[in-house]
Amino acid sequence: MTTTSHAPVVQLSNVSKKYDDYLAVDDVSFTVRSGTVLALLGTNGAGKTTTIDIATGMMHPTAGSVRLFGEDPHTDRAQVADRIGIMLQDAGFFDGLTVGETIDAWRRFTPRARHRDEAVEMVSLHRQLGTTVGRLSGGERRRLDLALALLGTPDLLFLDEPTTGLDPAARHQTWELLSAMVDDGLTVVLTTHYMEEAERLADEIAIIDNGRIVRLGPLADFTTGCSTRIDLSLRCADDAQRLALAAGSNATVDGGRISLTTADPQPALLDLLRWAQSAGLEFESIRVGASTLEQSFLDTITEVAR
Repeated sequence: MTTTSHAPVVQLSNVSKKYDDYLAVDDVSFTVRSGTVLALLGTNGAGKTTTIDIATGMMHPTAGSVRLFGEDPHTDRAQVADRIGIMLQDAGFFDGLTVGETIDAWRRFTPRARHRDEAVEMVSLHRQLGTTVGRLSGGERRRLDLALALLGTPDLLFLDEPTTGLDPAARHQTWELLSAMVDDGLTVVLTTHYMEEAERLADEIAIIDNGRIVRLGPLADFTTGCSTRIDLSLRCADDAQRLALAAGSNATVDGGRISLTTADPQPALLDLLRWAQSAGLEFESIRVGASTLEQSFLDTITEVAR
């Protein structure tokens, strides 16, 4: 992650998209500056992908304006196409082509295209160069998606759920690759369900719900505060429910796991430990830490729903 702040590369101003009586995107505005990363977060169906489609120029908004490098990506496509890379959720490959043949085909119509060997090396697909796309795993296909999005050495990269299906090692390698490129000046707009991914890469966070941006600001605004998260685990779900009732309404239960946030963690934890001891219960695990982006996201969505 970088804290560099330069000229705006992406500008969405009061953008809306309406389908008949359904408003998929509702008055969305945000700016992404050069060499920074904006993570667009939201639940399924919140409007993330539609917003990305509009921002890339693949879809025309019903209202509002979009500018990439000062140009309209829909009407002035030729002015911006060579400077952007796009990684969608499904690129629609030809399963009969090998990885190498797929990259070679894309290189023919990609200006400033990287060499094929560089493209596969970036995403660790050199061993799959002769493998047909139809035989790739889901994670390997996502890595090929990323290689093609980066093929033209873009100045601006749009990533829609880039690490879905990747194993933890491949996910961390992807984060390291993207972080290095951002440090070199790449600008990124990212959608993801992995909060750790957003925390690792993003400078700015935008939370979208029902098509509207409900919270927007620097990452630090979402992760810095006085609240502390306590996570407890018990073997029995019924015991977890009993303990949650003792903890009060701030606690949430998922099976045998209990989570709560508090501004005063020490007395809260001591109360839980005393109650558990008196009830003859043993915790399988206890974790105490600063409030995370995930918790901040859940709190925001819950507050909006009220």
